[in-house]
Amino acid sequence: MGRVLPGLEVLLSEPPAFLAGASLGLLTHPAATDHCYRAAKDLVAQRFPGQLKVLFSPQHGLRGEKQDNMVPSPDYSDPDLHLPVISLYGPRLEPPQEILQTLDVVLVDLQDVGTRVYTYGATLIRLLKAASAAGIKVVVLDRPNPLGGDQLEGNLLKMEWASLVGSYPVPMRHGFTLGELAQYVNKTQNLDCDLTVIPAKGWQRSQYFDETGLPWVMPSPNLPVWEGTLVYPGQVLLEGTNLSEGRGTTRPFEIFGAPFLEPPRILKALQAHPLAGLTLRPLGFEPTFHKWAGKLCQGFQLHITDRRTFKPYFTTLSLLKIILELYPKDFAWRPPPYEYETARLPFDLLTGDAAIRHALVQGLPVPDLETSWLTELKRFADTRQEFLLY
Repeated sequence: MGRVLPGLEVLLSEPPAFLAGASLGLLTHPAATDHCYRAAKDLVAQRFPGQLKVLFSPQHGLRGEKQDNMVPSPDYSDPDLHLPVISLYGPRLEPPQEILQTLDVVLVDLQDVGTRVYTYGATLIRLLKAASAAGIKVVVLDRPNPLGGDQLEGNLLKMEWASLVGSYPVPMRHGFTLGELAQYVNKTQNLDCDLTVIPAKGWQRSQYFDETGLPWVMPSPNLPVWEGTLVYPGQVLLEGTNLSEGRGTTRPFEIFGAPFLEPPRILKALQAHPLAGLTLRPLGFEPTFHKWAGKLCQGFQLHITDRRTFKPYFTTLSLLKIILELYPKDFAWRPPPYEYETARLPFDLLTGDAAIRHALVQGLPVPDLETSWLTELKRFADTRQEFLLY
């Protein structure tokens, strides 16, 4: 199997003619590297000397140092390139028009994780809207979806629940690369942005990240290993609860729990509803920060045994239903604020539809809940064909 080349390397070797002499901006982060771990910002500055004018940073910052949600990144000057760094996460969530109007093109190189709630997609969409208003071009340097591009799962976000953790009507696991997602939203939401995607070379939709030959660099502090992306489309829902999603441990999202959980009771309840593609291993842990910091939590580590049958969204919803039934006095939904939303429940923002939470509270079987979104998921699967690049 040949080596996959990210869009960054394709651009550097075959730059489009429209970049000649253009004033450039770059939205990027530490995970945007070539095969030799060289940063996109440095490579773009070297390949187009004098043309790169400004850097934009998403959640977690240009250096990837901001640990948690709602930890803003400041503007500053990049010490190596001596360029302004404009934060798009914090009090400001979209690029200023006065900056965009000094540019001809904004390049985007971000490693996404194939999950609707990951904020890089929403930041890119805000950039497309702002670039359209400014009359400038956006070029996405595409990268593989770590989860592959074949499997889809979950309900589609309802637009009344749009937020920074989901600003477009796609399922939780959407199967798009970031470039494909940009094309889909640009057209279906009528953003009218002048958009070009530079595809990755050699990637096949069936490939997971460990089959690409690309180096894994953390796209955010709580995805230190690529395997965390396998469970993320489900386990991210725990951010909307009082359960620890494993922040403050060495395997965030793969580990979860709380002081009040009793793994044997949960495993017994699961016997009637076995979950495909994983083993739940009971464990105790003490988060060093975040929820239940310094407290002994009981819970599980999710060990994926068959990633092609494992359904992360279904799995976490099933676990939540059981925990709601077993611990009604201890379990709680996390209150706002969350991702700069101050009124709506975080869990509803994450699922993109308050009906999901209501169904869990009412005890609706998760297979029935899954059945309820299959029609819209099939419609989405048909619609997205037009935007697939691989």
